[in-house]
Amino acid sequence: MTPAARVFEFGPFRLDTRGKLLFRDGERVSLPPKAAEVLVALIEHRPDAVGREELLRGVWAETAVEDGSLTSHVSLLRRVLGERRGGPRYIETIPKRGYRFLAMVEEVDRSPRSAGASRAMLAVLPFENLSGEDQDFFSDGLTEETITHLSRLAPERLGVIARASVARYKRNPRSIREIGEELGVSHVLEGSVRRSGRRARVTAQLIDVSDQTHVWAESYERDLGDLLALQVDLARAIGGEIEIKLAPLAPRSRESLTVDPEAYETYLKGRYLWNRRSLEAVRKSIRYFETCIEREPRYAAARSGLADAYMTLHDDGRLSPKEATVKAKHSAEEALRIDPALAEAHTSLAHAFFHELDWLRAGEEFRRAIELNRNYAAARFYYANFLVAFGRFDEAIEEARAALVLDPVSLPAGSNVASVYYHARRYDEAIEHCRRVLEIDPAFARSLEDLGRNYEQQQKHEEAILAFEKAAEISGRDLRPLSSLAHGYAVAGRRREARRVLAEIERLAKEGYVSAFAFAIVHAGLGDRNQAFEYLAKACDERSSGLPFLNVEPRLDSLRREPRFQALVSRMGLVGKLPTSRRR
Repeated sequence: MTPAARVFEFGPFRLDTRGKLLFRDGERVSLPPKAAEVLVALIEHRPDAVGREELLRGVWAETAVEDGSLTSHVSLLRRVLGERRGGPRYIETIPKRGYRFLAMVEEVDRSPRSAGASRAMLAVLPFENLSGEDQDFFSDGLTEETITHLSRLAPERLGVIARASVARYKRNPRSIREIGEELGVSHVLEGSVRRSGRRARVTAQLIDVSDQTHVWAESYERDLGDLLALQVDLARAIGGEIEIKLAPLAPRSRESLTVDPEAYETYLKGRYLWNRRSLEAVRKSIRYFETCIEREPRYAAARSGLADAYMTLHDDGRLSPKEATVKAKHSAEEALRIDPALAEAHTSLAHAFFHELDWLRAGEEFRRAIELNRNYAAARFYYANFLVAFGRFDEAIEEARAALVLDPVSLPAGSNVASVYYHARRYDEAIEHCRRVLEIDPAFARSLEDLGRNYEQQQKHEEAILAFEKAAEISGRDLRPLSSLAHGYAVAGRRREARRVLAEIERLAKEGYVSAFAFAIVHAGLGDRNQAFEYLAKACDERSSGLPFLNVEPRLDSLRREPRFQALVSRMGLVGKLPTSRRR
């Protein structure tokens, strides 16, 4: 029998034992399942101490682990709870015995009606494709569209896990209980789709993670052009089953929920390719989005997808900033003329403004996107970076963590938390988050490079260079890890190797676009101050992707005191307070 679920409150925290969920001031805090189990055990045994052996047996009953695993999980809990010298203490170490929970705890009614700020959390698993391998794009696209519609349903009461974190279960199935623990969700939606010509049959079932019971199931058969309306029906049915009080849906005409079937299929192919993120796939996705728009000019989602594709090419250094942002802005603005409440398009527009250094409009659009849909992980992700540029690190950490809650096993979301900590110069915490990402995928080049940057700031040059070299090889000698490797060699005194990698970057620049900011980083490491400033000025002219972080990038500290540097900061408008919104 499943143990009765309980909810505990202490300080600003709420712990829901049902899904091992921890909330701080109503926002879910990312916490590994085993750390959550340790916290539950300590709270349930308060005010008594719990022995180390007892904790090891209770939490790791089926696994042989060393005593150090418990120590590291307790240390992680203390960081998550915010224990600092002079601040509140939650966990006391009892020498030669174990641990005791110190804070005052109140147990509260756990029913959905009394849960207050705590949100139900839902994961939509990849729909099973029953139509043949060539229809994977259709089932995957339908999954993503269902996630999108559900995330807009009642964002203040229902959190929906983003696509990237559920996509992994398509090839690596897990039990419902394991998925619930890994993603920190209370409910799971699974289903299948079978397509026959222009008709599709969709079957869906809602499962309560706590006891794996099926609380609702339904089948739908619709024309392809009516699938948008189906997703609205599906969202409302699920909301009712989870006992979410739904806000009234904005009235929409039947036409707004009906799309030309061939256009919709083309849109799904575009999203499928964009999610693969390779250069070839993203370029192909642009062609599919454009074809969809030709057939269905008033389909806002396709225009938003096109904006996303242009900004992806920009972020990957595959399209010049000015070309990318102009095209992305045009597509996003067209999408918003059709649907002003589309959070995805507001985010794409904000992302483009951010890289054009139009801080006021970027901030407005990011905040509008979050206001419309706080479940849209990308909006929280990019808004965190916006706050980093202005040194608002505590707020940036909150936003980056919020994105990670919505996308808990997403490699980019985890890497972004590490990046925020890096810019905040909290290197130990950044390294911890890099390691968490690398536990999921040891070959994720971005986190290897992030790990190297943090080691470098701790003067651990050999460890940094090893991480950079591995990142460079795994990425196929991509620009970002190469520039970090060259900088790492330079500050470690290995100037010959630094010059060799710099020459490799210069060869790349002859073949296509290479960010001037990358050259500036390398020359700063080599101590070539004049060349570093020359490239920074060029980066400012071309709006290089790394430029917004000029004022907080630790690798540019050697240049920071020069008047030339302050002039660049002033030119970019990074002096003074965060721009305020013009919205009322």
